[in-house]
Amino acid sequence: MRVLVIGGGIGGLCLAHGLRGAGIDVEVCERTRVRSDWLQGYRIHLNPDGCRALHRCLPAANWAAFDATAGSDEGGFSFYDQRLRRLAVVDRELLAAGECGPVARHRSVSRIRLRDVLLRGFDPDVLHEGREFVRYEHIAGGRVVAHFADGSTAVADLLVGADGSNSRVRGQYLPELRRSDTGVLNIAGRYPLTEANAARLPEALQWGAANVIPPRSDWMFVAAWRTPRRSVEGAGPDGGAPDGGAPDAAGPDAAGPDAAGQDAAGQDAARADSEDYVLWAYAAARSTFPADVAALDGAALRDLALSRMDGWADGLRTLVAGADPATVDTVTLRSMPRLTPWPASQVTLLGDAIHNMTPMAGIGANTALRDASVLRDALVEVAAGRRELVAAVAEYEEQMRTYANRAIRLSLDNARRAVSGARLPRLAFRSVLRLAEAVPPLKRAMFSDLGT
Repeated sequence: MRVLVIGGGIGGLCLAHGLRGAGIDVEVCERTRVRSDWLQGYRIHLNPDGCRALHRCLPAANWAAFDATAGSDEGGFSFYDQRLRRLAVVDRELLAAGECGPVARHRSVSRIRLRDVLLRGFDPDVLHEGREFVRYEHIAGGRVVAHFADGSTAVADLLVGADGSNSRVRGQYLPELRRSDTGVLNIAGRYPLTEANAARLPEALQWGAANVIPPRSDWMFVAAWRTPRRSVEGAGPDGGAPDGGAPDAAGPDAAGPDAAGQDAAGQDAARADSEDYVLWAYAAARSTFPADVAALDGAALRDLALSRMDGWADGLRTLVAGADPATVDTVTLRSMPRLTPWPASQVTLLGDAIHNMTPMAGIGANTALRDASVLRDALVEVAAGRRELVAAVAEYEEQMRTYANRAIRLSLDNARRAVSGARLPRLAFRSVLRLAEAVPPLKRAMFSDLGT
């Protein structure tokens, strides 16, 4: 059996490792040589599901590198009002309730570091960068041939579209399935967490993640990223790292096969990735922003966000005002609709290519990694002769739709709730959070599913 993966993102590379480790012939074709979405440097939160999937698919050396460079979400996450008065705190102890040992737990990792881990260890005939997918066609014998922009082709038993939210594979396979604009726009930026800058922020904004809930519409998300002070190259077989290691140094070959060709912007992003910072994102209805908001530069966007924060706590305003303008940009939130069944075939999809969602639940990457693990297990059954290929794909897709639809709904509901102008529901939600903080059993009941 031969599997062709279109797209070298998180899900596609994780799947390739899982298949390669199971002895299945796999090839990954990625359109670009340096993916710009990896260079943002913003952290990714991996929950126990995501960590289990990554551990199941990665070779031991790659997992050890991930384990050494990823940080634990020891700060938990909190809810505050716009004056930074605490509504509720979901601490590390509550988050850990559903964790299972050193693998299945809540972790934080930067996109660049995760990319480094996923690119390691591939033979030259597995990962092909700069190979742009154009279309596919079914051929005799139940196989699929992929056509590329350079005129080349590749034949496989299964074609997996892992080519992101604007997936060309999905566009051909399920053309009626399209993302929609949620009407929500984020202005996001990074506040460098230097020693001097840290002294200007309250402690509550320097650890973990926080949601800021003003009394009417809008929402603000804040997340501190502190680079783990451990050595990736010094990680032992159990994922540990020696005390006193270098600050998250991945080594000269850690960036994978495209490191030598990485441009200056990519190198700058990688250097910035070793710095501590606080990410903030201000969410509001797109209709409440100026018509030309997408054309504004970073400094203007920063000022626009500040203009909406009159009366907010000084610490929150300092966070936005002190952001590096080069990191401030807009993010339009889009989402897939609920996924309904389609006939399985020798083509399938994973990650953002099939269930792109808003970032308002923080589970997009985890869902893509789960796809990779579930599909890997299904294809191992096929390779062993215990399942027929299309039946195994159908089983993967049915399972994937179940958990993906839950994730899509949660992230979409959170996005809509963030910009709702209804005052009474917002005040009621803040009251429920305060009550949960005062009644620990209620808080455990409200947030118990976050530990899994």
